[in-house]
Amino acid sequence: MSINVQAIKVIYRYEMLRAWETMLQSFISPVISTALYFVVFGSAIGSRIQEIEGVPYGTFIVPGLMMLALLTQSIANASFGIFFPKFTGTVYEVMSAPISFIEILIGYVGAAASKSVIIGFVILGTAGFFVPLEIAHPIWMLSFLLLTCITFSLFGFIIGLWADNFEKLQLIPMLVITPLVFLGGSFYSVSMLPPAWQTITLFNPVVYLISGFRWSFFEVADVSVGLSLAMVLFFLALCLFIVWWMFKTGYRLKQ
Repeated sequence: MSINVQAIKVIYRYEMLRAWETMLQSFISPVISTALYFVVFGSAIGSRIQEIEGVPYGTFIVPGLMMLALLTQSIANASFGIFFPKFTGTVYEVMSAPISFIEILIGYVGAAASKSVIIGFVILGTAGFFVPLEIAHPIWMLSFLLLTCITFSLFGFIIGLWADNFEKLQLIPMLVITPLVFLGGSFYSVSMLPPAWQTITLFNPVVYLISGFRWSFFEVADVSVGLSLAMVLFFLALCLFIVWWMFKTGYRLKQ
């Protein structure tokens, strides 16, 4: 089966253009949020916790801050990207065109993931103004970055297809994803928790994402890198399956 590259380019360019038109919300807002996190967590808590596992506290929270932004932005970009055409009815024009669901998926998810990658590097650059940064494994860092952006853009795409109003569009990111990130070791090490809570925390899938990402920076991890990578790939495969099922059955896509 041949891929309609032109169709993918049209969807991709349109979505990227929309991001540039909302520059303040898309790119400047994460920079301001990152700066505030460093002021609050880096200064206030950092004055009480000098370092964690040999890493200065301000530096230690950088991967967690990046992961928080990557997850929320990937979901937001992809969910709104497909929800708005569905809300206005223009998505049916796209679906009636001679393009497959794979091409639609690559266009929307590719654009959402690209925006998130850019935001990730913007946050990394912003963090460099506050704390000294060294990346022990740049290739692994980039791999976890790309896999996370693609996976959660897919998850956001699913949310956008599932939601039938703007309230539902924000429901899962606000009530599920954000708490999981904060409780997943973004600003602390799981080893600092009591044994019982360490066991409970390991049921949080975000722990594996943050742990693997943090290892690529400092070679410090709460779980093995192989397990972190396996969890990301598993969630990626699960999201791909759900999207395939949605398009095959027409779930929330049929008028």
